Amino acid sequence: MTAQRFDLPDIDAFTRPYWEAAADGRLLIRRCAACGAAHHYPREFCPSCWSEDVAWERASGRATLYTWSVVHLNDLPPFGTRVPYVAAVVDLAEGPRMMTEVVGCEPSDLRIGQELHVRFRTDEADPRAPAVAVFAPARPVDSVDQPPAVP
Repeated sequence: MTAQRFDLPDIDAFTRPYWEAAADGRLLIRRCAACGAAHHYPREFCPSCWSEDVAWERASGRATLYTWSVVHLNDLPPFGTRVPYVAAVVDLAEGPRMMTEVVGCEPSDLRIGQELHVRFRTDEADPRAPAVAVFAPARPVDSVDQPPAVP
C-alpha cells in the first residue's frame, strides 16, 4: 500500500494549466489586465484590485532569494526522506513572492538577494506527483564572487 502523501496538490480545472506547464518545464503566474499586477499562487481574481480579468502568463524563471530556513526534521511523507532541505521564499522577477525549495547548493552558501533560476522536480516513482517548481543558484556558488569568463 502506498503511504499517504502530504505534498500532492489538488489539481482542478482552474489550476490544471499551471501543472501542465510545470510538466513541460514552464513556470506560470497570473497577471491582471485591469491593474497590471502579477500574482502567485494562482487565483481567479487579482489580489491587488479584485478584478476577475486575470490570465496565465509564462514567468521568466528568474528569482532572488528573499529568505530561507533549513528543515532538519519533518516526519510527513515524503518529506522525511528529503531532510535536510531548504524551504525558501523567493521574489520572482515579475514581482510576486513565492514559497519554494532551494536545491543545488549548500545552505551555508545561500545569501539574501542571491539570483536563482527555476528547475522542476519530478518523482518518477510516483505517477500521482506532478512536477514542482524549485529554484537553484543562477550560477555555481563558487563563482558568485568571480567575474564571468570572457569568450
